[in-house]
Amino acid sequence: MAHAPTIDAFFDEATFTVTYLVTDPETRRAAIVDPVLDYDHKSGKASTRSVERVLAKAKERQASVDWILETHAHADHLTAAPLLKARTAAKVVIGEHIRDVQRIFRKVFNAADVSEDGREFDRLVTDAETLPLGDLLIEVMHLPGHTPADVAYRIGDAVFVGDTIFMPDYGTARTDFPGGDAPTLYRSIRRLLSLPPETRLFMCHDYKAPGRDRYAWETTVAEERARNIHVHDGVTEAEFVAMRTKRDASLAAPVLLLPSVQVNIRAGRLPPPDDNGQSYLKIPVRLVEA
Repeated sequence: MAHAPTIDAFFDEATFTVTYLVTDPETRRAAIVDPVLDYDHKSGKASTRSVERVLAKAKERQASVDWILETHAHADHLTAAPLLKARTAAKVVIGEHIRDVQRIFRKVFNAADVSEDGREFDRLVTDAETLPLGDLLIEVMHLPGHTPADVAYRIGDAVFVGDTIFMPDYGTARTDFPGGDAPTLYRSIRRLLSLPPETRLFMCHDYKAPGRDRYAWETTVAEERARNIHVHDGVTEAEFVAMRTKRDASLAAPVLLLPSVQVNIRAGRLPPPDDNGQSYLKIPVRLVEA
């Protein structure tokens, strides 16, 4: 079995997101998974505080960053991929089905500059494709259901699962975004949980389940199969779909949904500036009759 990567986690409490620096300890080649840009929606200001934390750790480990791995186009935070690319020359990677997501949201935001072929990203990866990380391999797993484009990245004994599944006491991802699908998510999760029981799983988010007083983001396949409150062994697809559909109907939209999606489908770049040189984020407005 390949040696295990060194994993450093950076939790952003404002968006409940975990960014990872994953390093091959033998060669010091590294990847950054799901980086966060610190964005204040009230003021429209962004900062690089989280980026600097990750880069400082990479410097401490004397690591060279080769890849910036996006598990999907996030709806709850803005990616910091362009800033990290500028500082490291790393390539920005996302699943090939980002094209489906771009096709959907290009129309929502009337964003003529957004492609429908993923050209904003450096590399679109397919299911079972591998990328080198020093002496390790990054294996791509396409796990749709939350969105059509979700992927996980398996590196050594660890899998970075994105929003597919959460800690056992919190459950699973929502499926009510455009292109989401509860039956598809169930099958993706069962595929993920068919990996060896000792496989380590690293979450993209944690919200502290009721009764738990600390954030957590690492578990195992065995733990998820035994204790996940939504999809432990024995839960049928029909039962999961009924639960997920009912639960999704009660959920509010993420606070940063609109800014996040329109930036993240551009691989983290802001919309083109207006003639005054300022970029603006759009908010589609619909009047819903009472």
